[in-house]
Parts: sequence; C-alpha cells; structure tokens
Amino acid sequence: MDVTVAEYIRRTVLKIPRDEIKTMLQKWGFLSETQLQTINFHQIKENISQDVVQLCEEKSADIKQAAVLDIIYNHIYPNKRVWSVYQMNKTGEETEFFDLTDFKKKFKRRLRSALKNVTINFREYEDNAVWIRIAWGTPYTKPNQYKTSYVVYHSQTPYVFISVSVLKSNLPLLCQALVVASNYHDIREMELRSHSLNSLKDIVFKRYSQNFQTYYPRPLQERNMAPESGDLRIIQENRNEKERIQRVNQEVFGDGPQPKLEFAQYKLETMFKSDPKMDVLDEKEPFRCLVKFSSPHLLESLKSLAPAGMADAPLSPLLTCIPQKARNYFKIREKKGFFPGSFVSP
Repeated sequence: MDVTVAEYIRRTVLKIPRDEIKTMLQKWGFLSETQLQTINFHQIKENISQDVVQLCEEKSADIKQAAVLDIIYNHIYPNKRVWSVYQMNKTGEETEFFDLTDFKKKFKRRLRSALKNVTINFREYEDNAVWIRIAWGTPYTKPNQYKTSYVVYHSQTPYVFISVSVLKSNLPLLCQALVVASNYHDIREMELRSHSLNSLKDIVFKRYSQNFQTYYPRPLQERNMAPESGDLRIIQENRNEKERIQRVNQEVFGDGPQPKLEFAQYKLETMFKSDPKMDVLDEKEPFRCLVKFSSPHLLESLKSLAPAGMADAPLSPLLTCIPQKARNYFKIREKKGFFPGSFVSP
C-alpha cells in the first residue's frame, strides 16, 4: 500500500470520535468483521489508527478505498464543512430519467478533459443523493487528498450543494461538469450558505414550517373582564401584549424548529440621504456598509428576540424572509431610477 494512502487512512480514522470508529469502519465495509474483531477499540485513537492501517496494508488498500471512507465520514459529519447552494436551469420544461451510470461517465469525462490529475469518487445514498468527492491536482502535481471539494446532488431536482476546497479556482470547472452530466443548461449560486447541510435542504425543498403570508396586525378580541384595580389592568395589558407577540411570532416563523443557519449578511449600497441645503456630499455616491448577524442558530435567535423583549414584533422582513427567499446574503440597493443606471438594483 502506498505510504500516502496509509497516512490518509490514519488521519481519517483519527478524526472520528473513538466510540464511533468501529461503526464507521463497518459502514465502510472494506475490512471484514473478522479483521475488525482483532482491533481493541478501547485503546487510544492513535493505536487504533495504526491497527486499521496495518489491516488495510494486508488488503492493499488504494486511494479509491481511502476516498470512500472519507465520503462516509463527511456524510455522517457534514457540518464540518461549509456548504453553498446552487441551482441549475434547463432551456425547456422536459424532465429526463436520471441514469447514475451516465451521470458519472459524463462528469468524469468533462473534468478529466480539462484536468488529468484529479481523483473523482461517487457514493449514492437512499435519499437519491449522489455524493461526489473531488481531489484536485495540477498539470504537474498529483491530486491533493487533503483539499477536496464535495458535491451533493439530488437527482430529479435542480439543486446542488457544494463544499469547495481552498482551491476555488476549480469551481467553474466543477460547475461545468455538473451542468453537462445532469443535462442542464446553466447553473447559478443562490447566495445561501451554512454548515448545516440538512437545513439547506430543508429550505430549498420547503421542508420546514415557516408561514409565508405577510403579517397584518389583527385587533385583539375584547374580553369580558372588569379589572377592579390599576394593577390588574397592567397585568392584563402585559398578558395581551405577550399573546400578541406569541401570535405574531407564530405567523411569521411557524410552529416548528427553524432551519439552522449561522449568519446573515447584508451589504448596503444605498444613497446617503440628507438635507440638500446642508451639501454634505459634493457628488452622489452610494453609502456602502456591511452588516452581519451571527449566531450558532440564527433563525431561532431571531425568533426569540420579541418574546424576550429585545425587539418589536414583527421583526423586519429583511430578517424573517431568509428561508422564504432561500438566501442569507443580501445586497440592499436603491430602487431603479433613483440615481444613474450604473448603480441600480436588479
């Protein structure tokens, strides 16, 4: 077995939590149950990894088997990577039967026609998701197995989830291969990114409970109550306000858990507005500003602001429209015609 393959397998095993190493190796299926029984999974991970490498050497493992183990790891722990959503488009409305064998063939041929030194591996899962692992090289160097790109493509849908390596220069080539292999016309980035691959799927496949209707305040129903003191009136007013906030939150966010996003970014390119007599700016230039909201679970955090008394209800549509618009990168520009055409909102 090649020494670089041995080292890659060793490092992959070290990334796995010790209690889950045996289960993941069983999913891998490269080593038999008899071989796995010879490993002491209660020892330190370094020793476990060495034992795994030794067994792999006996079976002459190559980079293809090592890549499959890496795919399994990333499938179980997709949140270790940052994923971006892309949408492909067809010229017509026709739907075609998805042939995985044909897809693989076209994808490989397209990539390798432009770059010979590239490692490509596929693995299909039960939810019609095709996982693709790409290790990139150069015309003069072998593929770097530690700087891989990942693609998750759900057949019969136009959506692709891509986690690129640091070698972003290969992204256009990757997108071209996807378009050709899946028989689409073009592809575009949706400005939607997160560590949570499942949450991105929930958003684009509409698998969550957020309501999309615009909120219109509704008058509270009158209660047949006649408070006898000022304190009771204050208590009732507070209760009514809490009920209103709860109702508004439910109408805006829905009842279920929110998709998990870690941030939302707003890039402002609007005009600075002031009294013309003040003559603050000699020339009309856009006022540029970048605002970023971050949280381990941004949408749930936004949902909790009003009930906690930290914001008015309902929140700004710029914050609540994130799942509906399927994006967490926004550019806020002036409306068309406000100033010269070189700076116009699309």
